[in-house]
Amino acid sequence: MAKIIDITDKLSFEENPRLKIKDTEIKVNADAKTMLKIMGLFKNKSEMEASLEAFDLLIDEKEKKKLEKLNLLFKDYMKVIEMAMELVQGEDEPGEQ
Repeated sequence: MAKIIDITDKLSFEENPRLKIKDTEIKVNADAKTMLKIMGLFKNKSEMEASLEAFDLLIDEKEKKKLEKLNLLFKDYMKVIEMAMELVQGEDEPGEQ
């Protein structure tokens, strides 16, 4: 008989994290498959190109429509991308709830 190790209690089955901008919450895809794709992007592309592609993976269309309504400046939009990537990598930031 094969050995079986139950690791269920070692995993966190949490919901996807969210970024809060004013009164708007943006859900960020943090699943392992998405993160592995993102890690591959940064190996073969420029940082700007990889960041934009990563953003497409991290934020789905419904959440992007919420962002569009905020009319962010380019630098703020780039900050959202940066913070979304940091969020799914598990880096704690001030303002975390």
